[in-house]
Amino acid sequence: MGSLIGFFSGLLFGLGLILAGMTNPAKVKAFLDLTGAWDPSLALVMGGAVVLGIVLFARAARRRLAWSGAPMEIPTDRTIDRRLVLGGVLFGIGWGIGGFCPGPALVALGAELGAAHNSGLGSAAIFVAAMLAGMVLHDKFLVKG
Repeated sequence: MGSLIGFFSGLLFGLGLILAGMTNPAKVKAFLDLTGAWDPSLALVMGGAVVLGIVLFARAARRRLAWSGAPMEIPTDRTIDRRLVLGGVLFGIGWGIGGFCPGPALVALGAELGAAHNSGLGSAAIFVAAMLAGMVLHDKFLVKG
């Protein structure tokens, strides 16, 4: 049952990203271009996601089990340290340069893979490769084990 819930949750998330325009790097970059031709539409998407997240996390905190039946595990650490700030800065730089963040990049990569027989892979594949390389480097050099 948990796999089915995960599949449909991921499908809904991916469709939402596509409908919101988050898988289009040009739209994301236009949102980030505050001094040029700024496109504020993604602010509504993100604002809606934040409000929904606040409501759902508050409800989830009162539950012992997730819908899948697994134990509810909500992080409790609220520490803002140098590593968290540096991670946020690196995330923002990557988002600004690539026009993707991880979720939309994976959805866009799926679209690129589906269309690869016609036009090959593009910016999502490059972003995902760089993201995976960053994860490997993080685990190799920065994670204290």
